[in-house]
Amino acid sequence: MTPEPPYLRIAGEIRRRIASGELAPGDAVPSTRRITREWDVAMATATKALGALTREGLVRAVPGVGTVVAESGRERAATRGRPLSRDRVIRTAIALVDAEGLAALSMRRMATEFGTSTMALYRHVPSKGELVRLMAEEVFGDGPPGPRPTGWRPLLEREARWLWKQYARHPWLARALAGLTRPTASPNAMRYTERVLTALTGLGLTPEQMLHVHLTMLGYAQGIAMAVELETQARQDSGMTADEWMTSMEPRMDAIQTTAAYPVLSTLFGTDGFELELGTLFEFGLERVLDGVEVLVEGVGS
Repeated sequence: MTPEPPYLRIAGEIRRRIASGELAPGDAVPSTRRITREWDVAMATATKALGALTREGLVRAVPGVGTVVAESGRERAATRGRPLSRDRVIRTAIALVDAEGLAALSMRRMATEFGTSTMALYRHVPSKGELVRLMAEEVFGDGPPGPRPTGWRPLLEREARWLWKQYARHPWLARALAGLTRPTASPNAMRYTERVLTALTGLGLTPEQMLHVHLTMLGYAQGIAMAVELETQARQDSGMTADEWMTSMEPRMDAIQTTAAYPVLSTLFGTDGFELELGTLFEFGLERVLDGVEVLVEGVGS
């Protein structure tokens, strides 16, 4: 008899823990790194094990959390009898896309989630495109809380950081609103634009300069946020966190990264201590963008 592949054996053990209640819906399952230690297997084997459980619908990836036990069929069924509403469709779609990405969204998938027909959904949301617009409108909310700071730069910092927070929490949002030349007709998104332009009012900038500053900041935040979405998708595809992926790539990187071939790069990364964190990168770039805006503002009328 052919022995069972290691990844199936590991998946079976995690499946047993879920079935017994040892791991409940929402609980984190062993990461790929933990699996390699606990079962003494390669990273690729650990990734295959989590991939098998994901395909079965037993686990799902949650941005910023990791791979968790998915809601059981019984629990999903318990909510299916509840009446549909536009708000419920929107909230469910946001939860789905936060976990699985915008590519997972379809009217058929949403109908499956509710145990109903797609025609029933169309009574509340006329199309997938409109559903995405409503989702973006929902997560944009009412803007940053708290008192309004004084001065154009603190105001722009607050708005940019609030926008980044929405993108980081909902990685699909940046792509959903990525059309700078074809903006989405979203009242809440337009309120963000209004707040930014209000911060720039009275500085002597031309209307074109004000709009260019707004779009530059928006485009910068969206660009970094795209990396959040790509990282989320890569984690779902590979079953590995960024750190775990880097660990798995170390032999290949060591083989090509020599001092002779990359003298500057090897100096910068020759010691431990540098870790690419997108929030830190965003803050660094934001300050540089605002430094440029400050030069523009100071140059008005000079």
